[in-house]
Amino acid sequence: MAYVLEPLTGESLPRAPSVCFDCVFWQARAGRPVAKPAWIERVEGDWGAWGTLYRDEGGRLLGFMQYAPAAYFPRAFELPAGPPSEDAMLVTCAYLVDPSTPWVMQSLFLSAIGDARDRNIKAIEAFGYRYPEGTAAHDRFLVHRTVFPSDFLADFGFAVVRAEGSVELARLELGGLVPVMDSRLSHLVRRAKDLLAPTPVPERN
Repeated sequence: MAYVLEPLTGESLPRAPSVCFDCVFWQARAGRPVAKPAWIERVEGDWGAWGTLYRDEGGRLLGFMQYAPAAYFPRAFELPAGPPSEDAMLVTCAYLVDPSTPWVMQSLFLSAIGDARDRNIKAIEAFGYRYPEGTAAHDRFLVHRTVFPSDFLADFGFAVVRAEGSVELARLELGGLVPVMDSRLSHLVRRAKDLLAPTPVPERN
């Protein structure tokens, strides 16, 4: 099945999940209001598209990811394990519309990696969380949209920069990454399907 990646901009934002339209959690420091249209105008004028929309071949939205240079996300400088590095592109959130397509999360990260390389960005960073062993995949991937499971980031090659409690700031250096990404992708897709596939219902005799 073919998929379509659409750059996230002010023009395409209305086609993102509705919860994302007015959300400015990352765009503002705590307690300081910010107008999202003004933020969009600034980031697009300076840098361009600030994320990705992921669709199937029929146009159905399957996922969304937001990212840009860390300086455009003031809240990141207030979080535990922060601040992010000034030379990094920060992945701030991802949203899976359809829980039955968990591999979309991996595809969104791979798209962000490719975009960062095209822009000559040195590294990608994201905030991770060390979930207790046995935490359900639904809670790890679908409840919290702005921090990612630490082991998920580690599978992509992210390394911990610093940690505070269960929160980590993780970094992926992009130099020399291309030769290993194809094999890593197949592993990640298999792992995502195993983690998030529904439990089979026993057949009744």
